[in-house]
Amino acid sequence: MAAHGSGGGTGTAVPDDEEFWDARYAERDRIWSGSPNAALVREVGGRSPGTALDVGCGEGADAIWLAGQGWRVTAVDVSGVALDRAAEQAAAAGVADRIDWQRHDLAAAFPEGRFDLVSAQFLHAPGELFRERILRRAVDAVAPGGVLLIVGHAGAVPEEHRRTHGERFPTPGEVLAALALPEGEWEVRRSEEVTRTQTGPDGQPTERTDTVLKVRRRG
Repeated sequence: MAAHGSGGGTGTAVPDDEEFWDARYAERDRIWSGSPNAALVREVGGRSPGTALDVGCGEGADAIWLAGQGWRVTAVDVSGVALDRAAEQAAAAGVADRIDWQRHDLAAAFPEGRFDLVSAQFLHAPGELFRERILRRAVDAVAPGGVLLIVGHAGAVPEEHRRTHGERFPTPGEVLAALALPEGEWEVRRSEEVTRTQTGPDGQPTERTDTVLKVRRRG
């Protein structure tokens, strides 16, 4: 899944972002796999449920999985097409009452409140994306004792995306430094690169490397 840095609805969305992602989702009945991100399942599975914020929720697989585990989820994206699709899937899964779908441009507006879990999975998108600003707002949204989980692509950026992403994606250490966490208020639970196997559209397995950063706000 490639998450989106923007969402809309109760916030003010950037038209270009809205148009891009709505058009992208309208291309097919489903863009992503429909399965929750592996790092989310690995890092959150077994944790006592509470409130969660899914930043850039796309078609909602992570939010639906969290709701199925007992979490109350606020799920945010820029694309109304994606959010409508996600809401339908949540209803089919019997967890619609546990998810609040919100449309926001996260660079301009952010959901209110604090959450026991804030998840930002693959917060990469074409165009101008104020990723560090969004992630710092995600830091502010973590409740005392809560966790911020940031997962992204690792390594070199594909040639066609270098104008918008630079030469490479940030390392976990670079993501951590950019968050500028106040000393003594946070503990790092995980900061590493993880290799996983992903099945492509052609059915062939491909190895991918992800960055995983998990930090906990001291309660």
